[in-house]
Amino acid sequence: MQAFPIRMPPSPRIRIPFLPAGTLLLVIVLLGTLESPLLSSLHGSEPQLILPTVSNGSPGPGRRVALKAPEYGQTEVHHMLYLPPDWKPGKTYPVIVEYTGNHFPTSGSTGKIEDAGLGFGITGGRFIWLTLPFVGTEGLQNTNRWWGDIEATVDYAKRNIPRICRDFGGDPDKVLLCGFSRGAIATNFIGLHDDEIAGLWCGFITHDHFDGQKPWPRTDWGSPLEHYRKGAAIRLARVKGRPYLVCQNGDTSRIMEYIASEISLVGFTFLDVDTRKLMGGFPNALAIHPHNDRWLMVPSSERDRVWNWVRSVADTSINP
Repeated sequence: MQAFPIRMPPSPRIRIPFLPAGTLLLVIVLLGTLESPLLSSLHGSEPQLILPTVSNGSPGPGRRVALKAPEYGQTEVHHMLYLPPDWKPGKTYPVIVEYTGNHFPTSGSTGKIEDAGLGFGITGGRFIWLTLPFVGTEGLQNTNRWWGDIEATVDYAKRNIPRICRDFGGDPDKVLLCGFSRGAIATNFIGLHDDEIAGLWCGFITHDHFDGQKPWPRTDWGSPLEHYRKGAAIRLARVKGRPYLVCQNGDTSRIMEYIASEISLVGFTFLDVDTRKLMGGFPNALAIHPHNDRWLMVPSSERDRVWNWVRSVADTSINP
């Protein structure tokens, strides 16, 4: 597996002008350290997360880098890998795999795997965090909107999750799958595409949307709803009682009703999230829109519930 050079942006993806006066120096210093993904909240003693910046070069403790799978060595297709700060060769770590949202400028979502954040927030930066691509239809680059080549995207996960576990000490029995927006749909649409890929996961987490819950007009896979739901029901059945946390900005009731119409709710947990309450007005230093994957960066009882759920599923602590 080879490093994939990333064109570094001219400045970190944090909107400094929205920060309170007097915090600029603190943020700049913290962006440069890899010792811990946690810092004291500017508004209290609860831990606040800072996303690791993307680095060029080889994987290492506290670093997030882009890698190419050998099957795509002559292309631009790549994935992102983050190793926790306490990572050491020979040790075993739980893994969280993430699929990102679409390119959707209104919400600030770029669709790029470099800009993911949900998996880091879910685990507090204490797991191996793998962000996988949707492989473009030509097999030459990642696609930032919907699925690209579905079979190639599924195959990419089947090949690279075992490879990451082998090469970097991932525990194959503690691999969680998560996704935001497009990625939330992909948690089932890709992650439960067939029995082989479905067998990779010990649990699932979605935020904002759910496969089969509503139609997606102007797509050949998400409409009409009756046709879409036939396939979604087959995928949903592959959950087979494993732990599943469904999060939604606003209200999860419609998603809950849809799931209950197809399978038992045993194993499912539902979490309503009010990102305006958690993050204040928009835009702010972390997000420009309520539909975002950054709400886990800030301390809240909702984040505590997510971390407790992860702790129960992966049998490991997230706390520093």
